[in-house]
Amino acid sequence: MTTTIRREAPHHNTLTCYTEYSCRLPACVERKRLWQVEVRRRQREGTWQPFVDAQPVRTHLLNLRAQGISSNRVAAVTGLDKATLRAFVPPIGAGKRRPVRHQVRPEVAAKVLAVTVETLRAHDIDGTGTRRRIQALAAAGWPFRRLDIHLGLSAQYIGDLVRRTENDLLVRANTADGVAEGYEKLRDQRPSRYGIKPHIIRRVRTQAAERRWPTQKYWDQFPGAIDDPDFTPEYKVTQAEILAEETRWLIETAGLTRTEAAERLGKHRSYIDRVLGQADLKAAA
Repeated sequence: MTTTIRREAPHHNTLTCYTEYSCRLPACVERKRLWQVEVRRRQREGTWQPFVDAQPVRTHLLNLRAQGISSNRVAAVTGLDKATLRAFVPPIGAGKRRPVRHQVRPEVAAKVLAVTVETLRAHDIDGTGTRRRIQALAAAGWPFRRLDIHLGLSAQYIGDLVRRTENDLLVRANTADGVAEGYEKLRDQRPSRYGIKPHIIRRVRTQAAERRWPTQKYWDQFPGAIDDPDFTPEYKVTQAEILAEETRWLIETAGLTRTEAAERLGKHRSYIDRVLGQADLKAAA
């Protein structure tokens, strides 16, 4: 018997976790059930509108972009997936080569159209996505001191930003927008094209790998997760570490003993003891 590792949903506040990640948490199952009940009610009343024209959404997103507000920032505020919003507008520099969506659900349109520049810039926001984007650029070989002109921030402040946001501190909304915009512009660019020497690129990549900073390709697998502080990236995490985490959850949350947890996971008790011991030693180090 083996344990099946299921891809974790980036968040649990929309139907996405149920439909795309096979999440079956009780709250998410109930959200899906209530949505179906509401759909059937509207169908009986003849008021069900599955889709509406997406042009107002596209125009609004483009207007926000022109004022320095990225679709990633809109996704973070509305709770929508980043990939969902990016489907309505072409990426910067793509021209008209990439097709865009022409229909949208009414509730999605309402959330996007309610976002304004004033509300976005009025408050500080969570810095998780800002930190992760900078770390992903470092994982691609970008040193902080060469990101300043692309992110609109000083090299020293970029380093401070990464350290500060690791402690759940907030960042200014316009700072988050600037980093998100720079991240999108650099995501397909090689640092060597900007005169960064190969040995510097290798050194930065090595340092990022030692810190287990996820790459851009990793974040592309989980739409919207890069801005979600509740999403824990399992980047370069071993099967033993995952097993230790699952075991602790069964013991601390489900109330099982180590022997019962081992039986639930299909592992021998001695192996469970070993992986937990290794995890404890690593945490202490």
